[in-house]
Amino acid sequence: MAKDAVDVCIVGSGAGGAPLALELGRAGFKVVVLEKGAWYRDGDFVHDEILNSRRNFFMPLPWDEPHLWRLGADQPYSRSNEAWTANCVGGGTVHMSGYFYRFKPIDFRQKTELGAPAGSNVVDWPITYQALAPYYDKAEAELGVSGNAVPHPFLEPRKGNYPLPPLVAHPIAGEIDRAAKGLGWHSIPTARGIISQPYRGRDACVYCTLCGSYGCEHGAKSGTNASLIPAAIATGNVELRPKCMATEITVDAKGLAKSVIYLDADGERQEQPARIIVSSCTAVESARLLLNSVSSRFPRGLANDNGLVGRNLLFSSFGQSRAVFDARKYDWLASPMPFVNRSVQDFYVMPDERFGFRKGGTLGFMWQHPNPIFAAVGLAGKGEKGIFGKALKDRLRAYRDSKVLEFEIYGEFLPTDGTYVGVDANVKDRFGLPVAAITVSRHPRDFAMTRFLVERGEEVLEQLGPDRVERVGVAGETTILQGGTCRFGKDPATSVLDADCRAHAVKNLYVVDGSFLPTSGGVPVTLTIAANSFRVADQLIARLKKGA
Repeated sequence: MAKDAVDVCIVGSGAGGAPLALELGRAGFKVVVLEKGAWYRDGDFVHDEILNSRRNFFMPLPWDEPHLWRLGADQPYSRSNEAWTANCVGGGTVHMSGYFYRFKPIDFRQKTELGAPAGSNVVDWPITYQALAPYYDKAEAELGVSGNAVPHPFLEPRKGNYPLPPLVAHPIAGEIDRAAKGLGWHSIPTARGIISQPYRGRDACVYCTLCGSYGCEHGAKSGTNASLIPAAIATGNVELRPKCMATEITVDAKGLAKSVIYLDADGERQEQPARIIVSSCTAVESARLLLNSVSSRFPRGLANDNGLVGRNLLFSSFGQSRAVFDARKYDWLASPMPFVNRSVQDFYVMPDERFGFRKGGTLGFMWQHPNPIFAAVGLAGKGEKGIFGKALKDRLRAYRDSKVLEFEIYGEFLPTDGTYVGVDANVKDRFGLPVAAITVSRHPRDFAMTRFLVERGEEVLEQLGPDRVERVGVAGETTILQGGTCRFGKDPATSVLDADCRAHAVKNLYVVDGSFLPTSGGVPVTLTIAANSFRVADQLIARLKKGA
């Protein structure tokens, strides 16, 4: 059934879709937001590890809605839930930890400043940091970000400090500060998408220990479900439709986007016409939606005349180590405060290539997540190294009496021809749609970089006097941080979107999730996606007001 036409139909309500919906609603335009997942309310967010982390509260089950995953084009695919973020109103911003860093000016001019390593597809952005900076300010204010911008070598240009003061940090933050200073580095406060005091009708953080991987029952986490979506609906111009799965974007005889076909909460086929169609389903899922939107005008998928939809897929390079302390060893370990909130960015860019890379990333320090089932599974091990009985009980008791400090690497993930997403018509999800098929082939510089940063992080950990330091890995990827599949640029031959995130080939189609990113940066991408969406909103509103 075809609905009445609206000005704009947005698919997805996360970091990309919500800012655009809010600004369009404020400007008086009629907007429909289609969200595949449920609309959870505060009472739905409970501290249940099985519900949140081991079932399908956020992520779909791989037998219902698989992603296909392989490491290299010569390998077979396996069914996986890799590269899902979250299926609910607010998307991945609902269960995020809320590490809100900005990209740096160098990220926008990486090819010019550092060159493109052989075998990579590094390009400069079609916009500058200066063009995005006001929208970083806006995103931080609208979402609610707490922090303290202290001087350090890679501090990005800013108009002022964060809208909210920093969250109270655990005393170990001071120990990290001293350790980093002793090594000649800079330990800086980590900005968080968590409000430290009441803000715009929302309650402040209560410092529970279950933040990342869980929704916030107090509205303190600055997910779009708690911040932007309520404000958008309050304009009276934005309608949110949860449990609506977009299956196709249709086009008219001129090749313009005409409508979104979707399955509603009852599984009924519906059609939402709109003047403007916006995809914001995550980089992987937006690529899938476009590739599955086949027509006589676009036989290879919508806006895919140049074959670049799904190419240059980006994640975040990942490495990790941890320090284990006997909790009775130091008085400061007794504090119950859950946040460490310390980062090191001294290796964001290297002065030369002596270590095998130029573009680095960020070290973020945090306490190990307290999910007990996850911890027990890891302690038990598997295969020939698995343990049980008294040996497992002893290990569990030691874990109970320990505090575990971790760091994670958010590192540059170089775009290559070998990392991309397509669709596989032979494997379909519970909606009957071909699923996303993801191929990952990493650039070797990524691994040189993550190993180097892990080694530097371990130097900090060793200075803290732990009982032991354990290396977790140096060659991973964080797949909930994703981009690149519809990169923006000035040349229609080498990019899918223009500088305003409008498709070169379909003038009324926009993509505003992480798909636009030409490079991954050395930080989580969530804040940048939101800032860019606010920027695109200004351009789109101006165009709509002119009748274009």
